[in-house]
Amino acid sequence: MSLLVNTKYRTNATEIMDDFSISGTILRDTLNKIDNINAFLGGNNVTINGLKKLLKNHPKEKPITIIDLGSGSGDILRNVAKLGKREGYAFNLIGIDANKDTTAYANELSINYPEIQFLDYNIFSETFKSLEFDIVLSTLFLHHFKENELHSLLSYLIKKATIGIVVNDLQRHKLAYYLFKLLCIPITNKMVIEDGLTSILRGFKRKELESISTKINANYAIKWKWAFRFQWILKRK
Repeated sequence: MSLLVNTKYRTNATEIMDDFSISGTILRDTLNKIDNINAFLGGNNVTINGLKKLLKNHPKEKPITIIDLGSGSGDILRNVAKLGKREGYAFNLIGIDANKDTTAYANELSINYPEIQFLDYNIFSETFKSLEFDIVLSTLFLHHFKENELHSLLSYLIKKATIGIVVNDLQRHKLAYYLFKLLCIPITNKMVIEDGLTSILRGFKRKELESISTKINANYAIKWKWAFRFQWILKRK
């Protein structure tokens, strides 16, 4: 990639992780390192705090089904499960990831969380569309898709989710790109480094999120958060 990175437009470059056949030690090491980076930068809090906003006036005695798209190792849902136990919510938590080895690993790590299950569904499949849910979580996931795919997916989700959607995704910014390079100096995992840099270049500008929100006819709130993230909360009108 060029030293003078251009962030004017979203890149169409693919990520290694987009290959759903990746498995074994390299996959698990990558998932673990991604979790560690997110924890270090405080990124998971963007999702959890967004969820708290959606739950603010929701009765705790009423069961809530939450799906997490691109759930990876399940780190986010384990944090959500802990929130539910602390606050007294009745959560049914479902992680969705198209990689079977990823969901298998997530199920292993979540064995002590009976309220969580992980399904290897493609989000554009009829199987996925058979699910019923109240809240959608999407952490560092939507940047994997092109604009027409985003419109299609979010149009569907906003109609299906009874409460709303919480998106936590990357701001496309030169400083974010170069800071991530510095952060990766001690990291030897090629997938973490290359995919992380590509992810930033596939991230969003605020105006792009505003445009998508308008096109899918949703009520929305967008807040910038540290580590160059956007917290994007969507509700149906």
